[in-house]
Amino acid sequence: MLVLAFDTATPAVTAALHDGQRVLAESTTIDARRHGELLVPTIQTVLAEAGVPLREVTAIVAGSGPGPYTGLRVGLMTAQGLATTLGVPAYGICTLDAVAYGSGLSEPFLAATDARRKEVFWARYTDHRTRADGPFVDRPADVPVAGLPVVGAGAQLYPDLLGGGRDLPLYPYAGALAALAAERLAAGVPLDPPRPIYLRRPDAVVPGAPKRVTA
Repeated sequence: MLVLAFDTATPAVTAALHDGQRVLAESTTIDARRHGELLVPTIQTVLAEAGVPLREVTAIVAGSGPGPYTGLRVGLMTAQGLATTLGVPAYGICTLDAVAYGSGLSEPFLAATDARRKEVFWARYTDHRTRADGPFVDRPADVPVAGLPVVGAGAQLYPDLLGGGRDLPLYPYAGALAALAAERLAAGVPLDPPRPIYLRRPDAVVPGAPKRVTA
């Protein structure tokens, strides 16, 4: 098993390679504006550090969001393109699941990432492997924290409302994403296809019919 995983649903452009036992290499750059420019070089860096040619990868995994449309589609389209080129399966895993898995928590908690517009994407977990509810998008004041710890950048952005005690990991680092994917694949757990999780309608809409001009 050689799982190449990456995520572009947050400001973190992150990629990792996992051999079914451990993370062989991982690279992350925090830059919310250059997902398209950074992802392929990041993947190349990871493969070079691991000493593994792309042709030996057996599965592609991309974070499927929720996240802003522009960044999210970079990762998912790359996953689909690589999978088609290599003739290997491509999968999608909820970005919040990667944040949660990276926390290692064995108690109930929330994971929250920045949704912009003064909102957060969030989900509730019973432990770092198990999502109990969500994902959702809400204003921070409307998230039912109920005293639970909160992991992810959302807790850092809104500490007065989401400061449940822990704000790490901030992002869905690809090492955690790859490890979660490898664990599920080894256990025979079905994985979703690499399709985006959108919790909002896109800002861009098809223009309506032009208004009739009357004299």
